[in-house]
Amino acid sequence: MKPLKFAVIGTGFWATYQIPAWFEVGGVELVALYNRTRSKADEFARQYNVANVYDNIDELLNRHAHELDFVDIITDVDTHSLFALKAVERGLDVICQKPMSTGLDAARQMMEASQKAGVRLFIHENFRWQAPIRKLKEVIDSGVIGKPFKARVTFCSGFPVFDNQPFLADLEQFILTDIGSHILDVCRFLFGNAESLYCQTARVNPRIKGEDVANVLMRMQSGVTCYAEMSYASILEKESFPQTLALVEGENGSVLLTHDYQLRITTRQGTTITEGKPTIYSWLDPDYAVVHASIVDCNRNLLAGLQNTGQAETTAEDNFETVRLVYAAYESAQRNDVVFLTR
Repeated sequence: MKPLKFAVIGTGFWATYQIPAWFEVGGVELVALYNRTRSKADEFARQYNVANVYDNIDELLNRHAHELDFVDIITDVDTHSLFALKAVERGLDVICQKPMSTGLDAARQMMEASQKAGVRLFIHENFRWQAPIRKLKEVIDSGVIGKPFKARVTFCSGFPVFDNQPFLADLEQFILTDIGSHILDVCRFLFGNAESLYCQTARVNPRIKGEDVANVLMRMQSGVTCYAEMSYASILEKESFPQTLALVEGENGSVLLTHDYQLRITTRQGTTITEGKPTIYSWLDPDYAVVHASIVDCNRNLLAGLQNTGQAETTAEDNFETVRLVYAAYESAQRNDVVFLTR
């Protein structure tokens, strides 16, 4: 199959892993790079032998839209809508980093604009593609624990995230838009859409503007009661960053996804142990292996959607339901009340 030609918009931190992940998958050709600070894009251009580098997005799109199959937007969230709409207007398919946009209305505008233009908008939501999460889903779907009725999905850490990403400290809305976009999507991936939720938030770190703790209790349409807990203020005996942990209880047993990618499956016959270890690639940071490796699998799935050889999971329409959860959680915390999503 002929390689799909694409442009990368944004050559910051995540492009360091997103671009090599594309070449790990194959089937693509990187044609052009954009970054508002051109020198950063020049570094990537030298590394990956890319001839076309820009610090003006309109110039890139005007010159190359005719040859591009898609663009991959890897910029800060406040520019997602701007860049996505510019690409959509030129008839290009779009892959955009999570969160989709800065709010529910902007996300809806992006989704509806792509639908109207007849192009595809995919959201690069990679947490559901982490090896232990896929393994957890496999165990649940196998039926070994029976029909699930209760679950807890946890991302609680004391990792100093503000040290290497200081801009996060200035966000008025932090943990629910940042890690919450991932964790709530994992909940949807495992158990389907939510029909209602109740959320409480807190700001423990006095040096930040937004919340660094969020606890969300959801009633899923599948009947599962799902508790999602997120924190960057947790000082625990064993630091789990950047792993997501989970406990799922079913009619016939339970499965615990614990540290070091271990899954402990318990029924009345006893406990068996399996693992969901990530693939280790030469370009990833071993401390972030579970996250960086999932980019490859996410890219592979999105490429299949672009090539019409498979079904992409994280379409704009699918991810919009995750965005709805994020902002319903903020609404619930503000009102101190349950929010119903199916009304």
